[in-house]
Amino acid sequence: MATTATNKQPLLVDRVFHSLVKANTLTSGHATNLDITGTNESVLLVNCNANDGGIVEDLYVIARSTTAYKILFYLSSSIDYLRPTEAVYVGSVTSSTTKGAHTSSTDLPKILAPLPHLGSTAQLEALYIPKGKNLWATLQAASPVNSDDSPVIGAQGGFY
Repeated sequence: MATTATNKQPLLVDRVFHSLVKANTLTSGHATNLDITGTNESVLLVNCNANDGGIVEDLYVIARSTTAYKILFYLSSSIDYLRPTEAVYVGSVTSSTTKGAHTSSTDLPKILAPLPHLGSTAQLEALYIPKGKNLWATLQAASPVNSDDSPVIGAQGGFY
């Protein structure tokens, strides 16, 4: 593998992860706003405080009801509570209205890493989480939903 003139190696994933949570206790505190409030109930989905960062290849939701729910994702340096002053919105996924349907995010940034040429001009997408930052998820709702209706939230990728 080639290196740069300053002998920098490409980022390589050390450990893979696949995090899953149910959204039944989650709430952003607002039914329509993307801002986090002080009364939110969010979940730490990917913790990058103890490693050199990570890359999320897929953010998705699995519907457990016929109601569409919007899941919001944030980056923050906090690991105990998603503070409104630290939360930076990075995207969302809306669950399907079909029970059991899997919906992946289409909002992930384009990655700039070198890729093998496959005869296609399409770019891959992923979310890079820098060292010291964490990926949080919450439900865009003013109050928690019925636990039987809440979607499952997933993140798949790897730590550096």
